[in-house]
Amino acid sequence: MSVQNDALWRDGAAALAARLANGELSARAVTDAHLDRIAVADPALGAFLTVAGDKALARAGALDAAFAKTGRPVGPLHGVPVAIKDLTDTAGIRTTYGSALYADHVPAANDIAVERIEAAGGIVIGKTNTPEFGFGAICGNRLAGPTRNPFDPRLTSGGSSGGAAVAVAAGMVPLAHGTDFGGSVRVPAGFCGVASIRPTPGLIPAPKRPLGWDTLATHGVIARNTADCAVLLAAMAGTDPDDPTSFLAPLRDGGGEEVGSRLGATADFGAATVSHAVRERFAATIARLEAAAGPVLRRHPDCGDAMATFRTLRAAQISHAYGPLLDRHGDRLTDTVRWNIEAGSGITAQAYLEAQTARTALYRRFAALFRDIDVLVAPACGVMPWPNADGEVTAIDGSPTETILDYLGVTAIVTLIGFPVLTLPAGDADGLPFGVQLIARPGEEQRLIGLGRRLERDAGFVHRWPATSPD
Repeated sequence: MSVQNDALWRDGAAALAARLANGELSARAVTDAHLDRIAVADPALGAFLTVAGDKALARAGALDAAFAKTGRPVGPLHGVPVAIKDLTDTAGIRTTYGSALYADHVPAANDIAVERIEAAGGIVIGKTNTPEFGFGAICGNRLAGPTRNPFDPRLTSGGSSGGAAVAVAAGMVPLAHGTDFGGSVRVPAGFCGVASIRPTPGLIPAPKRPLGWDTLATHGVIARNTADCAVLLAAMAGTDPDDPTSFLAPLRDGGGEEVGSRLGATADFGAATVSHAVRERFAATIARLEAAAGPVLRRHPDCGDAMATFRTLRAAQISHAYGPLLDRHGDRLTDTVRWNIEAGSGITAQAYLEAQTARTALYRRFAALFRDIDVLVAPACGVMPWPNADGEVTAIDGSPTETILDYLGVTAIVTLIGFPVLTLPAGDADGLPFGVQLIARPGEEQRLIGLGRRLERDAGFVHRWPATSPD
């Protein structure tokens, strides 16, 4: 590895894009540097299910040829390597959905998110690890894994975008695509000390989604800082005629400028199960936040029925989507996947509609709260990273949980209301990162981007390189 290449993997996406745009770097050099970094770091961490080296280098060569001809970059991500979560289709690159059932599946077409990344000049360098179909707290499956936390390889990366978070945290890519239902970009970002954005549902369209009006799941982005998250988000955002929700969530202008924000905070929304360790770290984080950004109100709306509502809606959707798969291949699915599908059996139309009614009321209670504040701060997970060997979270502080989803309470509640979230690393404890969610009104991603930049600058909410990550 050359000295130049050795340094390139430490650069962020915006810095690389600027150097590529002015001709200082070639796309080939940047791609080589990150492929070299993957070769060094990934054997110990298991972030990737598939590395598409040859395809990435061919794409880099085409971008370099285009630049030589026109003297202009193809787009804002020209030559920047991007990892794609293996739940999302990539044309010509193996896409397994984390399942042995699809071990040899190679899609013919890109998902629209990937299509837009490539249209912006990005280079798809590989597919990151995920639990089977994205279901599970441990980022592993029968094909690979578990993905290991770069700050302590014994521990989980978080799921289900754990491979994406580890790839970014350890410098294997500057940008990664993820998806988020109950916390799947937010939890891994918090565990691995990187930034993420779960946008307003519909901002990144999903035109092939069978439930066109569904707003529980969304694409998301992971990077080492807020500005880089914003670049990838902008590349994927925009309407699509086949996604009705995409017309409800425009990416507003503003460029991420700093704006004044009235801050609120809650450790648990009055309803989520949160460990003592997380509560202690969160209290220390809010003290730092107040020192940098001013007073923080301790507020949350009534969320007493939120987790029951989330469990019902999530189970119904999973049963609808994956029930036929269980019927055909039940013995070939992991226990966690089977549990998730079976949880939705027997849910009546009445129960489903009652859950939707409760979700609507919860949204309106949050809307009322946000008349008094602009951003609500909460932990990015109810627990700290735990050993991969322990499997699912079945107890918190020694008390058994009602379900294996309970540790996600602080993220699942936000999923229900559909507010956008920026997750930032907010410092370290016992050598491990600690992440917080910054939650704003629907459509206010730019407010979060501006606040994120301020907290990176003034409060030290920044990525740091893992000491255990291979150099």
